[in-house]
Amino acid sequence: MARKIKAKRILQLRDGGLSRTAISRSTGMSKQSVCDVFDVAEEQGIAYDDVRDMPDDEVYRLLFPDRNNHEPAYALPDWEHVHKELAKTGVTLKLLHSEYADKCSEQGQVSMGYDRFCKLYREFTVRNSVTSRVGHKAGRICEVDWSGPTMELANPDTGELTTVYLFVGTLPFSRYSYVEPTLDMKQDTWLLCHVHMFEHFGGSVPVIVPDNLKTGVVKHPREGEVVLNGAYEEMAAHYGAAIMPGRVRKPKDKPSVENTVYNIALSVIGPLRGTAFTSFDALRAAVAGQLEAYNAAPFQKRSGSRKACFESEERPLLRPLPAVPYEICTWVYDRKVQKNSHVAYAKNFYSVSHIHVGKKVDLRIAGSTLEVFLGGERLATHRLFPPYLSNKYSTAESHMPQDRSYQDWNAERIRKWALRIGPCCSAVIERSFTSARFEEQAYNPCLAILRLSHAYSAPRLERACEMVLETGVRTPRYAHIKPILETNQDKIAPEDGCADGDAVGYVRGADYYGGI
Repeated sequence: MARKIKAKRILQLRDGGLSRTAISRSTGMSKQSVCDVFDVAEEQGIAYDDVRDMPDDEVYRLLFPDRNNHEPAYALPDWEHVHKELAKTGVTLKLLHSEYADKCSEQGQVSMGYDRFCKLYREFTVRNSVTSRVGHKAGRICEVDWSGPTMELANPDTGELTTVYLFVGTLPFSRYSYVEPTLDMKQDTWLLCHVHMFEHFGGSVPVIVPDNLKTGVVKHPREGEVVLNGAYEEMAAHYGAAIMPGRVRKPKDKPSVENTVYNIALSVIGPLRGTAFTSFDALRAAVAGQLEAYNAAPFQKRSGSRKACFESEERPLLRPLPAVPYEICTWVYDRKVQKNSHVAYAKNFYSVSHIHVGKKVDLRIAGSTLEVFLGGERLATHRLFPPYLSNKYSTAESHMPQDRSYQDWNAERIRKWALRIGPCCSAVIERSFTSARFEEQAYNPCLAILRLSHAYSAPRLERACEMVLETGVRTPRYAHIKPILETNQDKIAPEDGCADGDAVGYVRGADYYGGI
């Protein structure tokens, strides 16, 4: 068994009532690994609440101290017989489980519990592509999709029409629905609609059933593992849910939302077809009003309404929302930790512990926060600099090494290089060290200046540094010196008679304009 099994995540989804197959499909882990975690947890009586505050590695060691696999010892029912009998009037899974348990007792075999009996029946229906005889359970599943029919928003100045898309989410038990108009179907919009949907419901569910759109599912082969979009999977994990996409071209896997999409076209889009919307806010308000009426409309074949059924039977069974809503984030992969114990992002620098120098880390940017991860472990958290700032350092003192002798570059070596070039260059480098809070922060700016001597020679760099110092810049940088060398300003000597402080540059003189 691989040590990378996310045992704690499996226990969390198991606590939410997901089957082994469902967890395997939603997390990408093998069925055998999921079964191992289930069996050991049941044998030792370990629940998710017991390990909620424990790190992942510790949970794994608790479950598998010797890496032993545990095989189930119960007898398996004849699922074909169960499925056939369940279609008959008056037959329930409870009755069939009782008959199964009696048969096992007569034959001296170990029988499974009722909960597992129900879960394995669900796996049988999915595996054999048959429709389950069991109705939807309250607070268990949410089906989501984009509506095929769309709306339009008109530009009041030009009359140009913009397509408005509708995100639809439905709870199959009560058929209570959520609809949100959007101007695009991008990934961030898709994730944000889920956040708003859960807030509208006032809770979350253990299972999300989407279609196979690219913002949710990267690959759904006929055979093999489903590959989920990383950001979508992270959002679901934030709400303690698993993603179980419907099979390709199989609308029966999410019939509730398919039916709701059709009803939304009749109940929301149809009544608003004669209204020309020039304001997106007005369109949102109109859709919200029609949605409220749709949820409050009475059922045709049973008593009550979607809203009444949701409020009385389903809302109490929803999972509580996290204390903080999910933030839309951006991932940046394989950023190398520089020798000054910092990683670069958007022209600024953020510190990481010096023990990770030279390693490649991943950055997670969400809102005003930047987090640094290595192999799934968070190494550092920083407040993100505004986009208009550059060349700034966010440094935690604990990340800096006490003994800096291991580094290829240090302050002493940089200062010696600057002295070899000349006193003006040395002065520029010294000002960079003086302005930095930690001397490691000055390494990159100083080396960038010193390496100009490779392209333009040491005497020219010394002259360029002298010219920059004469301008009075407090902390000369690469951006001040490079343009002087590129335009050869360091090669132009000031003409006689120029007063101190006069700008030195290209002066054509009166003779140049004499022919005009």
